[in-house]
Amino acid sequence: MSSQTNIRCLIVDDEAPARAVIKKYLSDIPGFEVLRECKNAFEANEAILTLEPDLIFLDINMPKFTGLKLLKSLRRPPLAIITTAYREYAVESFELDVVDYLHKPFSLERFIQALNKARDRMTNSYPSTVEPQEHASQSGKEFIFLKEEGQVNRVDLRNILYVEAVGDYLSVITTGGKHLSYMSMKKMAGLLPSDRFCRIHKSFIVSLSKVNTIDKGRVYIGDKSFPIGATYKPNFMELIKTYMG
Repeated sequence: MSSQTNIRCLIVDDEAPARAVIKKYLSDIPGFEVLRECKNAFEANEAILTLEPDLIFLDINMPKFTGLKLLKSLRRPPLAIITTAYREYAVESFELDVVDYLHKPFSLERFIQALNKARDRMTNSYPSTVEPQEHASQSGKEFIFLKEEGQVNRVDLRNILYVEAVGDYLSVITTGGKHLSYMSMKKMAGLLPSDRFCRIHKSFIVSLSKVNTIDKGRVYIGDKSFPIGATYKPNFMELIKTYMG
């Protein structure tokens, strides 16, 4: 976060009443500063590059250049909360690792929930990481145990392809099949050796030894691809560099 006291925000929406609602909500909540209001993606692009906000409230359906296209065009996008009248872009938005997706009209309570998620992201810039000394003690680990439907099953690390969050469960995909276990992504990231596995998105952990290609913000394992979330990208690329000649 660029300020120790306030989260610096940008409001991007082509409709003035929609911008006014967000600004009013923020005025009643301490710890947030509105840097600028933008009525289209072109103004927002310039403001993001010059003001470097911590968080943007971003409408999707704007003339000529949509909010999602703006996010995709940015090399280092700030955290984003989508504010839109359209429900159908939710999946695409979360693939871009947005903080939250607010469907208009949204209540103050729902708005505060989104702000709390943004605060959590900023407090834990890399929520999947564990302290180096904890990782070091796990470097020789070859397997983990997972609770599944009343059983405890061994899973060899060399067989894991990737881990995917599925609601309150994790789906651990291996070369031999799938394991479904009630566990958080944070706990799973702590179980897996950090020099062999990396969280690349709020919903995905990948095995580095199984990655075939990294291209245009996506990771490929076999014929399946995964988005690299903006929050996790710096840590992931630094780890990848340790394997490069």
